[in-house]
Amino acid sequence: MNVRVRGIYTTALTRLFLESGHDVVQASGPIRDRFDAEFESADHDVAIETTRDRQGVGVAGTPSAVEAATEHLVDLGLDTFDWDDPAPTGAVFDARVTETLGGGAICDLGETDGYLSYGDIDGRVEVGDEVRVQVSESSPPWADRRPDLTGEIRAIAGLATLEPGAEGVRVDTRDEAAARELAGMTDLLGGDPPDGWGIRWHRDAVDADMSALNDALDRAADIAAELDGVLDEPVDAPRAVASPTATTWVWFGRETRFELDEHRRAVETTMPGHHRTKAASPKASAGVDLAEALCSSAEDGEFPFDVVTAQFGPLEGDDVGIGHGKPDGRLIELGSGEVSERDPDGTIEVRRQMSGGGTYDALGVERDSGDVAVTKFREGRWWYPTVYRDSEGQVKGTYVNICTPVECFPDQIRYVDLHVDVVKHADGTVERVDDDELDEAVDAGNISEELAEKARSVASSLESALSN
Repeated sequence: MNVRVRGIYTTALTRLFLESGHDVVQASGPIRDRFDAEFESADHDVAIETTRDRQGVGVAGTPSAVEAATEHLVDLGLDTFDWDDPAPTGAVFDARVTETLGGGAICDLGETDGYLSYGDIDGRVEVGDEVRVQVSESSPPWADRRPDLTGEIRAIAGLATLEPGAEGVRVDTRDEAAARELAGMTDLLGGDPPDGWGIRWHRDAVDADMSALNDALDRAADIAAELDGVLDEPVDAPRAVASPTATTWVWFGRETRFELDEHRRAVETTMPGHHRTKAASPKASAGVDLAEALCSSAEDGEFPFDVVTAQFGPLEGDDVGIGHGKPDGRLIELGSGEVSERDPDGTIEVRRQMSGGGTYDALGVERDSGDVAVTKFREGRWWYPTVYRDSEGQVKGTYVNICTPVECFPDQIRYVDLHVDVVKHADGTVERVDDDELDEAVDAGNISEELAEKARSVASSLESALSN
């Protein structure tokens, strides 16, 4: 069967189902990177998603696929429990309104009840009314919430959904070109939805091939045909009208979570108690990601810049200061700017709007109001460049500061200036400056001769590179 997996248990469950001979489809980027396997963009028979509280997973799809997937999950550990949902997502019920609240109504479905928002039904309902509804989102039995209901009945099937009374083709993507291409391809597919049902493709359908799209449309058409046969029947609440899909909820206990750790550890660095910790909260989950990145980097000697900054900053849009340290112990604040770009390789781009007055050091050009300084700091590098432009975008010059290895902290970029610098004027002339200040710092005992030689070496390399 084709399995789609999402949430904090994805890596472990992907391995579980691959080892069991099933196909994992619509895999995310990180999963594609971790596994030496082919992942198709095919339609799925069953979707497994982590519950909101992270305590387990919901298993939804065709009844036979849900049953098969649940058997694999229950076998993980003694403290795994599973429950069939009496109101699975996509099921259609005739419901009786038993209570009205400020924003919606409580509806009796027979075996259970659900919540119908007034915005999801055509017209207001009152106690005693009977309405035909569909489960838009089911809920695990341990959660303190009812399944959500809607008065809009649809045929939901993986990559495709059919909507009665709709026309044409819709695609859930912001990529307009991809949407137009998929809409055009739809006319070439063999599947034909029942009359009066419009097609709505889900986002993952954009990457699917013709065969997968055909399968998805055929499956949705079968569900629509099943619903077509009952939607004209009179409402007779409470009762189940149609349940083309099934949903099972699986609760993972502590032993099961540690068994999932073993599956994940086979393909990725995994700390003891990975899933136990991640199940606690989003903050705990982020802490696990950081800890494992640190463990992984310890093996290859690399600092996990991307993980650290993603967790703590700075991020795009943040304001960050520039802490310009001096070898004599002073710290000069060069102001702050907005992070305009953050690259996983360790680069932070900072843009600053300059005020008028004075000149730019060593460049000898006036500093005018409206000028923009764009500085690129790269974690661990012994230098950083700043390009100054006027309000029209014309380059006024580039100033390359030689310094101790840059550190990009959440609120401030930090380093110690090593005095010697390299500048490139607007006419292309390259100049090395302030060697005398470096020599004086060495004589004063503020910079060691070894460090000074490193600064001179970096300056010489930059001078040569900028001259070419």
